[in-house]
Amino acid sequence: MASVIQLDHIWKTYRTEDVELHAVRDVSLQIAKGEFVAIMGSSGSGKSTMMNIIGCLDRPSKGTYQLDGIDVSTLDRDGLADIRNQKIGFVFQGFNLLTRTSAVENVELPMMYSRTTIPSRDMRRRALKALDMVGLSQRADHHPNQLSGGQQQRVAIARALVNEPALLLADEPTGNLDTRTSIEIMEVFQTLNDQGITIIMVTHEHDIAQYNKRCLVMRDGVVRSDTPVVDRSSAKAQREALEVHAAGGGPKA
Repeated sequence: MASVIQLDHIWKTYRTEDVELHAVRDVSLQIAKGEFVAIMGSSGSGKSTMMNIIGCLDRPSKGTYQLDGIDVSTLDRDGLADIRNQKIGFVFQGFNLLTRTSAVENVELPMMYSRTTIPSRDMRRRALKALDMVGLSQRADHHPNQLSGGQQQRVAIARALVNEPALLLADEPTGNLDTRTSIEIMEVFQTLNDQGITIIMVTHEHDIAQYNKRCLVMRDGVVRSDTPVVDRSSAKAQREALEVHAAGGGPKA
């Protein structure tokens, strides 16, 4: 299967006066199309630096990085910006929606930064399609203050999908959500992955990592383990169980 991510001997070193800090140390990694990967690690483990490199928000000090067949490790700032817009969809802990703008207009935003002019009609069609993918097309005209936290995160996911990226990169996407809403959002991610979308998720929550198919654990800038997720959780099954319990269908005392 074709690789979306290919990291070869990646280092990231920060220098302050005479001190060198190796945030990422000689990491080689391959992620194939259609994978769903969690990156875990404590503070200072290197997972955030790894996310920044994979997301083309930063460049490695040494090594090569190919994203969807393109060597991005030596691109300049403008080149990295183009790759971020064309190849990567970002979902963050904060929803980062424009408060005075409707859901569909928020989803349209990445297309406005494309180097190729996209007709308004096509922008609207693609934005509505992305909202439909996350189950929120019926809220297209609602503003963020009219949406729940989970619905706002769905809008953010739709915005990340609208340019049909090679990679969806999620950084603690459930960090601001309660347990029930987190399960609903993970169901969205699992559904998207079942449709063939490649997802990398940075998280510190073990229960969230259990929804992924593969888990990388980083420590001291090194990938210490890279294993398939055993007994993977089904967000749909957990959501349905919560709904049954809330409806009074749980086990009787």
